[in-house]
Amino acid sequence: MATERTCPRSCCGRVCNTGNRSHQPDRPCGRPLSPLRTLHLACADRGTLVVTPGAPHKIVVLTGLSGAGKSTATKSLEDIGFRTIDNMPNDLIPALLEKIQLQPDRFARLCLVIDARDGDPRAAIDGVRDASAAMGVESRVIYLDSRDDVLIRRFSETRHRHPLGGPIDAPGDVAGAIRSERALLSSSREIADAVIDTSDLAARELRDRLVQEVLGGDASISVHLTSFGYKHGIPLDSDLIFDVRSAANPHWVPELRPKDGRDQEVATYVLTDPVGASIEAAIATFIERTLDTYLGDGRGRLSIAIGCTGGRHRSVAISESLAAKLRSQAGARTVHVHHRDVERT
Repeated sequence: MATERTCPRSCCGRVCNTGNRSHQPDRPCGRPLSPLRTLHLACADRGTLVVTPGAPHKIVVLTGLSGAGKSTATKSLEDIGFRTIDNMPNDLIPALLEKIQLQPDRFARLCLVIDARDGDPRAAIDGVRDASAAMGVESRVIYLDSRDDVLIRRFSETRHRHPLGGPIDAPGDVAGAIRSERALLSSSREIADAVIDTSDLAARELRDRLVQEVLGGDASISVHLTSFGYKHGIPLDSDLIFDVRSAANPHWVPELRPKDGRDQEVATYVLTDPVGASIEAAIATFIERTLDTYLGDGRGRLSIAIGCTGGRHRSVAISESLAAKLRSQAGARTVHVHHRDVERT
């Protein structure tokens, strides 16, 4: 909700074409009064300043040495719900922060990868921290480090060019580029909230460290339940597939046939059938017992397909029941339901 306060007398009161820029004697019209707020001045002499707040819940700045695992880290953060932005020129970051403020729902969890390709990134990192504080948003700076010998080996194995190296990196060129990058990043390392040495970390161990640093250890998993009909084919992206065709079929009950598994009468018919009830309970137990295993394996998403013949009655009813159970149980998870074939005949 926007908040209002009286604007200073220095404001001329005019609003320029953008509708969110102020015209002041000491500011050219169109120049942002602040990169962190949408400001709309509608005063003649003294008027009203409307500040429209809005911000993501958490901003993570990921920085550190090339080859230390930033690509692996960004994928891990994406798995736990972060939107990651990599390789953005530092001088474009203020414009991005304005965009974030205007569309906070798109950036509920944001990771910015800022490195030394544009020189010393300390000023850019400080800018993100200041912006986060102004928006009342938690921010963390995480620095990924590694030993020189490990970095040289990684560049040799992947045959990637070091960002600060020459056109063709010989071993000596890589070592020199690493030294230059360390020097450029030294002040950023000093202000980091966490420094993670990835020299001896596997990808899963790096993910666990990131989750601990970013979420306080509260990893989450997104469970996607999809009902489907076998006659229309199996969903190809499923991790687990359950066949519920043994449950009582409402298709053969004339008054239930036009309905689908989201209707209470159909759900009651399927879930009060002894076979249907036992199948639903067994699937629910299996899912609940395996969620921690999937989390431990570094999985941020679990896709479960529930299938009956046509995908209209039994699979839909059981998927809805499973979703309700999963949402009611303790644990860090989000649950989504998609009925792929419910409208098919």
